[in-house]
Amino acid sequence: MTIKIHLSRLLGERRMTVAELSRHTGISKNALGQLYHETSQGIRFDTLDKICTVLNCSVAEILERSSRLL
Repeated sequence: MTIKIHLSRLLGERRMTVAELSRHTGISKNALGQLYHETSQGIRFDTLDKICTVLNCSVAEILERSSRLL
């Protein structure tokens, strides 16, 4: 099982940069960059909630559980 993170797609659709999302959420650019590039090893619930609030989206729009192996 793998978890896909669709932050890059969502930011592209909203024409928003990682730096802008960082300013709006208070989450570091480094942490958001790891999510953006899908190199993060995990995510805190409060981080996910802040991203969903600013992007006006659901958790399911950001995270996808895939049965495909890397």
